[in-house]
Amino acid sequence: MTYTTLISSTQLQSLQASGQPMMVFDCSFDLMHPSAGHQQYLESHIAGAVYANLDLHLSARHGAPDAKGRVHTAQTDQPASGGRHPLPSRERFAQWLCAVGFRNDMQAVVYDRQGANFCGRLWWMLKWAGHDAVAVLDGGLQHWVAHGGAVTAGEEAAHFQSNFALQPSLRTLVTADQVLADLGQPAQQTIVDARAPARYRGEVEPLDPVAGHIPGALNRPFTDNIALDGRFKPKELLRAEFEQLLQGQDPQTVVHQCGSGVSALPNLIAMELAGYPPTRLFAGSWSEWCSQGNRPVAKS
Repeated sequence: MTYTTLISSTQLQSLQASGQPMMVFDCSFDLMHPSAGHQQYLESHIAGAVYANLDLHLSARHGAPDAKGRVHTAQTDQPASGGRHPLPSRERFAQWLCAVGFRNDMQAVVYDRQGANFCGRLWWMLKWAGHDAVAVLDGGLQHWVAHGGAVTAGEEAAHFQSNFALQPSLRTLVTADQVLADLGQPAQQTIVDARAPARYRGEVEPLDPVAGHIPGALNRPFTDNIALDGRFKPKELLRAEFEQLLQGQDPQTVVHQCGSGVSALPNLIAMELAGYPPTRLFAGSWSEWCSQGNRPVAKS
């Protein structure tokens, strides 16, 4: 059985019992306290889960982090995007997957405890690397625990290094130059901004040097995709909400962005859950867009 979008706690328990090759990743993180996610992992995580650190493993940094997060400064990473959390190259990402023992024949399951805000990044990156068998644990660690899933504390034993071979990308990355070129052309591009409304309007900006949004962008906070029980909303409700947001715009023109390309991904995943074809990601997002003064900024 292959899971490509969501997996429930019950389904994950059955998958574990089946003996099918798989790996679970804990992506818990806190943007304001970067060390907090790893501490949460050490306190409690799904038994056997590998920790994926947003800063060390899922973003480009000088040097290649190994399975324990240590950085080898003799090597450099050419990022695939700009912004506060630039994507590593596909090749560097594949090196990390090999280091933690992930293989092409494995099912990946990703989760966090922050409403799928961070695990969506790894979900998208695996699709970008050409690996389709990756699913978000619906409801995260909280739902897993509530349904009797096994957890443990401390570090996990290291896995043997594997061979993960990159395949043609299954999702599309767009650059700041591409977004700028299509600005004001709704037949080509519809930007969806996943940040909180006050940040989108430019009233506050806690992380980036400039407040505001990309002109013409629509606002859908990523939290709007999650129901009160912590799981993604039903397909029919998500579909209705995106139809209301797009107001007749072609869903295939959608480009998702946020502050640094992370919290945009619950919107992207939610559109696929709603039955839309895969949409595009501007991973550099607002942090890259506002880093150069020649790009237009809107406030409202």
